[in-house]
Amino acid sequence: MSSNTVRGPQPTFTAGGFNVYERPDDVARVSRALRSTGRRVMLVPTMGALHEGHLSLVRAAQRVPGSVVAVSIFVNPLQFGAGEDLDAYPRTLDDDLAALRAAGVDLVFTPTAAAMYPNGPRTAVHPGPLGAELEGAARPTHFAGMLTVVCKLLSIVNPDRVFLGEKDYQQLVLVRQMATDLNLDVTVVGVPTVRESDGLAMSSRNRYLDPVQREAATALSAALAAGERAAAAGAQAALDAAAAVLSAVPAVDVDYLEVRGVDLGPAPADGAGRLLIAARVGSTRLLDNAAITLGLPIDADVALAGSEAGSDGDHVTRRN
Repeated sequence: MSSNTVRGPQPTFTAGGFNVYERPDDVARVSRALRSTGRRVMLVPTMGALHEGHLSLVRAAQRVPGSVVAVSIFVNPLQFGAGEDLDAYPRTLDDDLAALRAAGVDLVFTPTAAAMYPNGPRTAVHPGPLGAELEGAARPTHFAGMLTVVCKLLSIVNPDRVFLGEKDYQQLVLVRQMATDLNLDVTVVGVPTVRESDGLAMSSRNRYLDPVQREAATALSAALAAGERAAAAGAQAALDAAAAVLSAVPAVDVDYLEVRGVDLGPAPADGAGRLLIAARVGSTRLLDNAAITLGLPIDADVALAGSEAGSDGDHVTRRN
């Protein structure tokens, strides 16, 4: 395949150093050279504005023996729909690079939109029916844009594994779906959500919350914990328990509260499921989710534990 970029001099890579590249072709050539020596390239795709949640992905990637960790920083315009805040999205490249250098990252890829889409938004990956549900109902073009850029990054970097956070759970499921359906030679690794000491899921959007909103936002994780404790009585009990917590905090405007299977298909009558929340606090839209065990007793002291089993049943939903 020919590159979208005119080839320049062979890019250099310093082992044990901090290597930053802007050109897709440079990253592709470096990755190819590393893999030819037996190194295993791990990819952590981000849009920057990094926080401890992103760094947990880096650490998970670094634990793979023989790994070279590549982090991409790219604010992908295809993920933003009409009226969304592409221009307002936080861009903190200098701080991000400093954090990645301190974390011991080997390689950072910081392309421009022109380099990623030299012919404009022409070819895209369609997310299928799941892309129109949950987040897709509110953001109908989001997942096509997300999958397109992830597919491009996988093509450019050609990693052995790609690491994604469970906080954006629908994104994780859709990337796994894409890898399976398109026969992509990559392992998609989900990493548990990192939380603040009060339970709030770490997110680049949290910086938009004022102190009062920040306190209100903790209702999301509290609702998930309540739903998990109630889940032994079934999906509806989990929803009712979570909804009771959320309704007690008027500042939290719930978009959806649903129980699904772990693949985001129908919720099972018993076994592993996923409880998902989207809500707006002020002007900030927040997402959170947790694994739950339906119809079976669980230890109430174990909060927000993960699961990877599959299941069949019905969607159970509460929407405001």
